[in-house]
Amino acid sequence: MLTILCAVLLLGGLQMGACADFDGHALPVPLSPRVAVGDSYMGIRLLGSLRLAKQPVSGLTLQGLSGLAWDEDVGLLYALSDDGNLFHIRPLFSAGSLTDAQVVAGYPLQDSKGRPLQRPLADAEGMAIDLGSNGVPGDSQLIISFEGRPRIARYTPTGKWLRDEPLPPPLNDRNRYADSNKALEAVTVDKRWGLLTAPEWPLRDGPNGYVPIVAANRSWLYPLYNAPNSSLVAMEALPDGSLLTLERAFVSLLRPLVITLRLSHLPTSTREPLVVKDVAVFDNSQGWLLDNFEGLTRHRGQRFFMISDDNRSVLQSSLLVYFELLGSAGGFSE
Repeated sequence: MLTILCAVLLLGGLQMGACADFDGHALPVPLSPRVAVGDSYMGIRLLGSLRLAKQPVSGLTLQGLSGLAWDEDVGLLYALSDDGNLFHIRPLFSAGSLTDAQVVAGYPLQDSKGRPLQRPLADAEGMAIDLGSNGVPGDSQLIISFEGRPRIARYTPTGKWLRDEPLPPPLNDRNRYADSNKALEAVTVDKRWGLLTAPEWPLRDGPNGYVPIVAANRSWLYPLYNAPNSSLVAMEALPDGSLLTLERAFVSLLRPLVITLRLSHLPTSTREPLVVKDVAVFDNSQGWLLDNFEGLTRHRGQRFFMISDDNRSVLQSSLLVYFELLGSAGGFSE
């Protein structure tokens, strides 16, 4: 989680009125004065962006969203808040672009006894889905990573705890994380390597500028983007074995906020380094409307959603963005 005041957004060109609340479920907003919906930018095509209202849903407030997962079998987007709540969102499209989003339900994550999680155990950050596209509606499992007390657990889409997943070394040692607020930010499921997870920042005893991506019996050193304070906040394993990653770089209100999408392949050889290429770099000093983007999930084909965490602040926004990987940036198949 990261506190980024609305002043950061104003420095990036966002009008002050966009920091006020609004009526309705979602408000279309432009991400750039120069890149419109349908336009290409670097290795992606923008296909719509919405600002979600801080609305009450099933007694919960839609805010602090840090994780996403798409359930193809039921046509729902699951959004995870960093205070331990799950929301069900139905995205609406027109001519292939995202035009609206209906928030239809909300559920608190529960512990093994069915009680809503409380802090520090409720500090949920990353989310992936298992069994979400097997043609069987209702059997999906959400795999959720936590930060305050690093762990990974499986849940139903209504927040019921199923089981904990074992954390492989070195991530099973809390003392090796840079900070209690810089732990397990990203999680995904890879068809070859299984469950993958990674901390937000390098480990205390690890090399500077690299975070470990860890599977059950293997790990890779992921080189962070060269913007100051860049951190790994989400990743999505793709059908062709590649890995789409989301990074956020924030230093201060007087420095640019940089959000980066990057693509890599996890090498099979332990001697081969992990090579990462930049897909899209968004810098609010160049006019991009940005916030604290932390969530990422694949929709269909080469199309994805990403979402920002508003840190439960009236000065920030939950921005839901829809985009497509272009050409060689994607190139994978179902």
